[in-house]
Amino acid sequence: MDIGLPFLFAIFLWWFSTGAILYLDGLNRATFRYSFGATSLLAAAALAILWWTRDATEVSSAYIAFTAAVVIWGWNEMAFLMGYLTGTRRIPASERSQGFKRFREATGTIIIHEIAILISAAAIALATWGSANMVGIWTFLTLWVMRLSTKINIFLGAPNITDEFLPANLAYLSSYFRRRPMNGFFPFAVTLSTLAAAWLAHQLFLGQGTSFQVTSYSLLACLMALGVLEHWLLYVPLPTGRLWSWSLKDRPGLSGPVTATAASSESPSGGMKAGR
Repeated sequence: MDIGLPFLFAIFLWWFSTGAILYLDGLNRATFRYSFGATSLLAAAALAILWWTRDATEVSSAYIAFTAAVVIWGWNEMAFLMGYLTGTRRIPASERSQGFKRFREATGTIIIHEIAILISAAAIALATWGSANMVGIWTFLTLWVMRLSTKINIFLGAPNITDEFLPANLAYLSSYFRRRPMNGFFPFAVTLSTLAAAWLAHQLFLGQGTSFQVTSYSLLACLMALGVLEHWLLYVPLPTGRLWSWSLKDRPGLSGPVTATAASSESPSGGMKAGR
């Protein structure tokens, strides 16, 4: 049973796509129309590929579907970071806003982006649901659920929230952050996420699946594990952010080593942790 290659592939795609998003978002705004336009074409092609491979069950088909879903997710993240699809509210939080008012205002800053993600998920589901190869939709839903969980943790409060890496056009989002030693949602979220990752990993050792199924479960298990790791980085800062120093070194105003929470704040699986 070969699970090493799918794990390495998932980790590489997570690392590289995170760095690519960080790098493109750090360029001059005049370049955004070109990079976002190119990514839009890639996302459209990825959706077509998901439909084309919907009934393919070769090992390569699992990799293709997984990659296509990450590309579509990356398009959504770039649309947000570059300011094309954000929300109806683009100003800081009201002074001393609390409770439901704060939640309503925070939701307003990302609502258009959330709708875009919903539409993307629906498009992938229409292209693949009920087919033999559903790796794409499960990959996208995993990214969405883990990003939503991270967003809730950021809203309720966590200690390692880094806002200095927010793009200038999204600087107002820092007013919606809350820094707290712990929130009541985190233990629940990280436990369920860990159990989900463990269940996916367990499927690998049942010895009953085809090579396609083993590869699919391996990719999803690794992606879920990376999401769990990014949750913990909200509470346990580690220097792993140096992995993306190549994509951040040319950003104006940045100096010194890159922290884990800073670099992972815009990762595909975490989905702009420090910004939402």
